[in-house]
Amino acid sequence: MSVSKFKKLATIATAAVSVSVLLTACQGKKSSSSTGTKTTKHSIALITDNNAINDHSFNEAAWNGFKAFGKKHGLKQGKGGYQYFESSSAADFTPNANEAASSGFETIFGVGYQLTSAIKSAAKKNPKKNFVIIDDVISGQKNVASVTFESNQASYLAGIAAAYTTKTNHVGYIGGAKSATLELFEAGFKQGVEAGAKALGKKIKIDDQYIGNFTSTDKAKSIAQSMYASGADIIYHAAANAGNGIFTEAKEINKNRKASKKVWVIGVDVDQSSMGSYTSKDGKKSNFVLTSVLKGLDVAVERIAEKAYQGKFPGGKHFVYTLEGNGVSVTKGNIDSKTWSKVQAARKQILNDKVKVAESVSDLK
Repeated sequence: MSVSKFKKLATIATAAVSVSVLLTACQGKKSSSSTGTKTTKHSIALITDNNAINDHSFNEAAWNGFKAFGKKHGLKQGKGGYQYFESSSAADFTPNANEAASSGFETIFGVGYQLTSAIKSAAKKNPKKNFVIIDDVISGQKNVASVTFESNQASYLAGIAAAYTTKTNHVGYIGGAKSATLELFEAGFKQGVEAGAKALGKKIKIDDQYIGNFTSTDKAKSIAQSMYASGADIIYHAAANAGNGIFTEAKEINKNRKASKKVWVIGVDVDQSSMGSYTSKDGKKSNFVLTSVLKGLDVAVERIAEKAYQGKFPGGKHFVYTLEGNGVSVTKGNIDSKTWSKVQAARKQILNDKVKVAESVSDLK
């Protein structure tokens, strides 16, 4: 189902949310380490997808919001405060959500559309608890709030940056597991590249491939190797932890080249520039992360947790984060000033409804 379709099916009110995004940066096993037992007015739990909390991506961004919420209210990690439950596989999603509820956590967040069924189930089983699904919409359940992001808008800006930066006129997109959510990234990026190419009066080839999951770093590395070898000099990934393999491949290539001949990676979810630092063959310290497409996960999580803390949990509501207020955005990163001005101009066009960004690849045809 496309994102536009599930929005139409949702019977809940859609709120366009303005946020300021401050993001810092998926493999794991089920765990819930505890460092505190302070009983508080409100406690929150995070159920990860099948990647670890320190994935330099989706889970870590949400966890940053948890830590900010805890710091604000003087809460400790652990029972009665804030905690995460890591999932080794999809089989852990529902048990982890129910365990969080039975452990006394009052608002439980499921990170990623893969947890939709688990959150639905746990919410029905625990009607007095609050639940939040990130990156999908659950309608008809009054104890569930939904959060989605118009990642296609920020991906369009990344596509503009890629079009103006590529020297080979050949770029790539690597996704994790194909879904309506991931198509937002692909469609927006492709549309942005095509718009940039048109403005420049040139043709740019776009390779695209899906890994099939968000954990296989080796497969991601292999796909990246093939794309770079075929001439692509920029790869945008939306592959969570698997995307680490793309960074590994780019670093191996760049260490054996002059800095002026580098290949690029475009990061996702959080600012991934820290993963792109390296020393080139000619001894120059450089960075190959062109930009990162950001989601305001930390702000979204913290805001809903705050509402719940105040006894005003927005159950039944759907929050949509867009370019408005930087709910989604791109970093300046290593984009040159001329290209950055084109990116900012494109942003204004989207905000002024002069450009409508596609939500799926089929919309581009």
